[in-house]
Amino acid sequence: MKRLIKRHMPSHHVIRNHQQLRFFGKLLHDPNLWHLNRRSVSGAFAVGCFNAWVPVPFQMVLSAAAAILCRVNLPISVALVWITNPVTMPPIFYFAYVVGTWFLGVPVREVEFEISLAWLGAELGAIWKPFLLGCLICGLVSSALGYATMRGLWRLTVVRNLRARRLLHLRRRRANEAKREQTGAPAEPTKR
Repeated sequence: MKRLIKRHMPSHHVIRNHQQLRFFGKLLHDPNLWHLNRRSVSGAFAVGCFNAWVPVPFQMVLSAAAAILCRVNLPISVALVWITNPVTMPPIFYFAYVVGTWFLGVPVREVEFEISLAWLGAELGAIWKPFLLGCLICGLVSSALGYATMRGLWRLTVVRNLRARRLLHLRRRRANEAKREQTGAPAEPTKR
């Protein structure tokens, strides 16, 4: 799991020199922001998945600030906000709006999302409550799911690696015993 994440993660220098993140300065030098362990990666998934649902520009900056505050993996939390990009934003935010209307018990208005100031002035005033509530609910749910999924996958990987090491140790011990029986030599100590 760790190798897979490390292979696709940008380097420290790329993140530290990113135009939108440079103003964090020395805060980006905290080693906890770059570690790949179960706590850091699962926390980064929680931060990134939540911030992907926040309907503001510069989500990367918001996610980086949250990663620094929570001391979780910064590159992962920043990369995950790109779940909502210009292509996926309309369906994702429409889904959040529908979830909000369902929780508030109001009918769904037929709204065509546009990224323009005219649309913001005309439509957002009428749908802001269900939209923001839906974004909050979807952010919390996806954050919890991302956290739990990464904790589970990390645990599964650790258990699988432990089983593989135990199996390898057992095979070596059996091979050593078979060799000893054939040659009549004394048993070699096994390493643990």
